[in-house]
Amino acid sequence: MLFKSCEMDFQRSQSYLDDYNYINNLYNKKNINNEERVMLNVYLSGEIHTDWRDEIINLCQKEGLDINFSSPVTNHELSDNCGVEILGAEENNYWKDNKGAKINSMRTKKSIEDSDVVIVKFGEKYKQWNAAFDAGYASALNKSIIEIHSDDHQHPLKEV
Repeated sequence: MLFKSCEMDFQRSQSYLDDYNYINNLYNKKNINNEERVMLNVYLSGEIHTDWRDEIINLCQKEGLDINFSSPVTNHELSDNCGVEILGAEENNYWKDNKGAKINSMRTKKSIEDSDVVIVKFGEKYKQWNAAFDAGYASALNKSIIEIHSDDHQHPLKEV
């Protein structure tokens, strides 16, 4: 469950609830011009083998928060094949992968540029190089970043 303490997914003593409250606090800031709430755009980057994105989205919806979420395509086959679906078939797998990667990269960069907050989750099983790149790009754009990873993976993004 999302509210479990750092034993599940955090290096620090923070819990998912702390990061949820961080998003909520950002959301509740007043707009200087009209004193109304401002919709947050949140990009959810990282591992795709659990339902962590759905948990965050559902919690925010439950609280009635006006947050626009975006994320990479989390279906490997759809992600890998988007280039050939849009630009045409390739005989060589290198060019097939290259087309998909370029289209996914454009989509990801645009989503990060449009975001206010980037949440990056590093999973247990695989190295998420894309997530590290997303975090670095978000940092270069001065975006707020929330990093989620287990105690066993304390190295990711310690410089960001």
